[in-house]
Amino acid sequence: MSAPRPGGGRQDRVYAPDFLTELFRNPLDPGYADAAAARRGAASPPPARGWRAWSTRSVSLVVVVMLGFLFAVAYRQTMADEPGRSQARSGLVAQIKERESQTDRLSTRADELREEVSRQRDAALSGTAAARLRDLEASTGLGRVRGDGVVVRLADAPDKADAVTGAGAGPPRVLYSDLQGVANALWSAGAEAIAINGQRLTATSTIRSAGEAMLVDFRPVTGPYEVSAIGPSSMRRKFDDSRNAALMRDVAQKTGLSFGVRKANDLTLPAAPEPQLRYAKPSVSPSPSVSGGRSGSPGSSGSPATVSPSGGGR
Repeated sequence: MSAPRPGGGRQDRVYAPDFLTELFRNPLDPGYADAAAARRGAASPPPARGWRAWSTRSVSLVVVVMLGFLFAVAYRQTMADEPGRSQARSGLVAQIKERESQTDRLSTRADELREEVSRQRDAALSGTAAARLRDLEASTGLGRVRGDGVVVRLADAPDKADAVTGAGAGPPRVLYSDLQGVANALWSAGAEAIAINGQRLTATSTIRSAGEAMLVDFRPVTGPYEVSAIGPSSMRRKFDDSRNAALMRDVAQKTGLSFGVRKANDLTLPAAPEPQLRYAKPSVSPSPSVSGGRSGSPGSSGSPATVSPSGGGR
């Protein structure tokens, strides 16, 4: 409102600044602002002058020079040792390749000798005995077999899990127990011969894992894994209806692991390596004791010879 002037007129209207607007623009009281500025000025050290500034710059320069010298020495030492490391690495790679080629040559020679032994044996035996022996070798895994069957393929799942829903989470790799279960299910379905990635299974075969490597009879195999089986025509249906096949289909659906079964004609499975057989031998007692009666008479009895396996095994 405007107040009347002394002369009878009305006074001009005067507008004062709004209190809330001023409070939001300058929330801090001027006295507090002055006190804070005074504390900042007292806490900040005065600028270094004279020999202090010079010593600070000198120390920084010396530290930088020393760091540069250390980096230069480390780089020089690394470059000096690089030829030695490269030479050692090249030597190891050459040795590995040489051993691999030697192993391949020995394997080829072993196969040739095995075939030669089979020919000589068939020539020495009669036709019926040779056929019987070949059947036994095929059933025990020591002979190469050929026929129709199925191939079960297992592959590692891609490591792509949804961070929100968790879909695809789970073991991304094929486990050795998966291969064991598939092999046992195929045996139960009537398989006559089974091989995993070319490694023939026998009655004493083992399927294990060492770290991320899969071992079949202590020989490494890599994915994807193909379990090939030769057997009757009903083997495919029996395997599909087995509990292990249903379990693997469920695991494949949940984790993304690849699992498939297909029919295969004219499969050829190699022979398993010759087993290292060990035999038990009886130990001869040096002085058998005789108790009761006369030696050689019906009442005499000697202590029976004990048999201890020298090598154990199969």
